[in-house]
Amino acid sequence: MDEVALRRDFEDFAREHWSTLMSIGVAVSGSRAEAEDLVQTALTNAFVRWRRIRRDEALAYLRRSILNANVSRWRRRRGNEVTLAAVPEPTFGPVATALDGVDDRQSLLPSLRRLPTGQRAVLVLRYLCDLPDDEIADTLGISAGTVRSQAFRGLAALRADHLQGALT
Repeated sequence: MDEVALRRDFEDFAREHWSTLMSIGVAVSGSRAEAEDLVQTALTNAFVRWRRIRRDEALAYLRRSILNANVSRWRRRRGNEVTLAAVPEPTFGPVATALDGVDDRQSLLPSLRRLPTGQRAVLVLRYLCDLPDDEIADTLGISAGTVRSQAFRGLAALRADHLQGALT
């Protein structure tokens, strides 16, 4: 494949999956701006390797890349992070459709953001991307049992956070 065809193939793929990638980015980072950075980082890394990435595995590659970029971003900024008093309601186009079924988005995103990175990644891949446990395990490089325990702990923490919010 020549360079022009390779670039066109990559651009078509990126356009087709932009909404999905942004949904993952928003869910793991909590903001559209950070999600855009994560997705751009993942796409940049993928473009460099596009010849070697199998098309049937490209979306999984990009999901993993977004999660890794989020962990790297978190590690770099963990000492410098500023906590907002309130998280604004997301008001962004097609990405919001991934969260349309959630009754109380305002409480879900901050609660999701408070989860440890591993639990958040598992919940995003399971419920937002609708992946089975074995595919989540492959994506994150962990066992299926760890996926289930991270999901259990993450959901328990979300429930506790929701109950705590309901009581106050």
